[in-house]
Amino acid sequence: MSELQRKFLKDAEKIAFDLEHRKIIKFNISKYDQAVIDGKKQFRDIDLAKKRAANLKHRMINDLEKHLIEFEVNFEKRGGKVIWTQNKKEANKEILAILKKAKATTVVKSKSMLTEELSLNDVLEKKKIEVFETDLGEFIVQVAGEKPYHIVTPAMHKSKEDIAKLFHEKFNTPETATPGEITSFVRKYMRQKFIKADVGITGANFLIADVGGIGLTENEGNGIMSFSFPRIHIVVVGIEKLIPSINDLHLLWPLLSTFGTGQNVTAYNSIVSGPMQEGETDGPEEMYVVLIDNGRTDVLKQERQRRAMSCIRCGACLNVCPIYRNIGGFTYNTVYSGPIGSVINPYLKGLSEYKHLSFASSLCGKCTEVCPVKIPIHELLLVNRNDAVKKGLTSGSERFIYKNMKKVLMKRKLMNMGGRKLKNTMLKQFFSKSWGPRRDMPVIQSKSFNQLWKNKN
Repeated sequence: MSELQRKFLKDAEKIAFDLEHRKIIKFNISKYDQAVIDGKKQFRDIDLAKKRAANLKHRMINDLEKHLIEFEVNFEKRGGKVIWTQNKKEANKEILAILKKAKATTVVKSKSMLTEELSLNDVLEKKKIEVFETDLGEFIVQVAGEKPYHIVTPAMHKSKEDIAKLFHEKFNTPETATPGEITSFVRKYMRQKFIKADVGITGANFLIADVGGIGLTENEGNGIMSFSFPRIHIVVVGIEKLIPSINDLHLLWPLLSTFGTGQNVTAYNSIVSGPMQEGETDGPEEMYVVLIDNGRTDVLKQERQRRAMSCIRCGACLNVCPIYRNIGGFTYNTVYSGPIGSVINPYLKGLSEYKHLSFASSLCGKCTEVCPVKIPIHELLLVNRNDAVKKGLTSGSERFIYKNMKKVLMKRKLMNMGGRKLKNTMLKQFFSKSWGPRRDMPVIQSKSFNQLWKNKN
C-alpha cells in the first residue's frame, strides 16, 4: 500500500464521520440538486442534447492535433501568441518569463483549476509577485489558506457562518456579516486590485478553433475584469478544451450551465480572440494562450479512458457521488476529485501511486447518468482497476484471495463444500479486517439458495 493510499484511508475515516461536514455538504448540494431540476426544463430533449455534445467532444479528442493547429493559426492572426508546454515546469517557466518581461508585481486571477494543477499561486508568491483570486469562492479558500474543495464551487465545504468568522478574523468585518455583506466587501476590495494589476490570468472553458478564440463562462464578472483591466492577459488551458466551431457554443454553454450550477446559462459568457485591436477602446495590449499537456496525452493514449478527456468540468458527477459526498474533496489529495478525477488522475499523475482512487467507488453509475457529455465514468473506473491488476500493482495477498475466490465461485461443488461453521470461520479469518469495524460480518446460513431451491422444487 502506497503512502498516498494510507493517507487517503486515514483522511476518509476521519471526514466520513464528521457530522458537521456532512450537514454542510448535504445542505449545499441539496440547493444544487433543486436548481438542476429547474435548469433541465429548458431542454426539449435533453438526452439528444447530451448525445450531440458527446459526439462533438469525442470527435475532437480523436482529431485534436489538426484543430489545435487551426486554433493557433487563427488566434495568432489577430495578434495573440500561443505557447506550447509539455508539463508543469515548462508552463510555469513560460508564465514567469512573461511576467518578468512585463516587470509585473501584481496579478489578478480568474478561477482556473489548471492553475491549481500548476501550483501557480505558490510559484508566483515565491517570486514576490502578489496574486489575488477574484472568484468569490476561490478568494474565500485563498484567504483560508486552502485549496479548492470542488471543481466548480471551491468553498462548498464552508457554511455562511464559517465564512463570516473567517472574514472577521482576516479583515475585521462583522462576525455576523451576511452573505450579501461579505460579497459587497469582496467586490469593493477586489475593484482596486483589478485597477492596479499588471497582468490578468484566466483559464478557458473552451478553445474555439475556427475563430481562434477562448470561451469563458462565469457568474460574477471577475473573469471579464481579469482580462480587460490589466495590460497583459494570459490564458492557461489544457489541450483537451478544444471545440471546432463558435456555433457549438449554443449547445455546450447551456449544458455546462445546467449541470454545473442549474442555470439556463451563466450570467457572463465571453469570447476573446486576441489582444485589443486598432479602433477598440478596451482589452489587453498583449494576450498569450499557454497550452498545457501535463499528462493529458498519457490519458489520450488509453484506448477507453481517453473518453474522459471529453469532460467539460461541470462537476455534476461529484455532486451525485455517494463517496465524494461522504469523504469530501480534500481527501482525494488531487486537483480533480470525485469520479472524473478518479478516472484521469491515475494517468495524469501515475497509476502506481493513484490507483486507489479508482477503487474508491460504489460503481452505482450515477456519475455516468448525469454526465452531460455521456462519459461512461463508472465503466472507466473498472477499466482502471483492471489495468492496475494487469500491471501487477495490487498486493500478492489480494491477488491470491481473488484468484481462489474465482475458482470457488465458478464451481457449484466447491461452493457447497464445507459446513456452515467452516464458512463463517473463513469469512471472519480472511475478510473481517477489510469488512471494517462498523459493519457486522454477514452470517452464512445452513442451506444455500441453491439447496433451498432444490428442496422446494
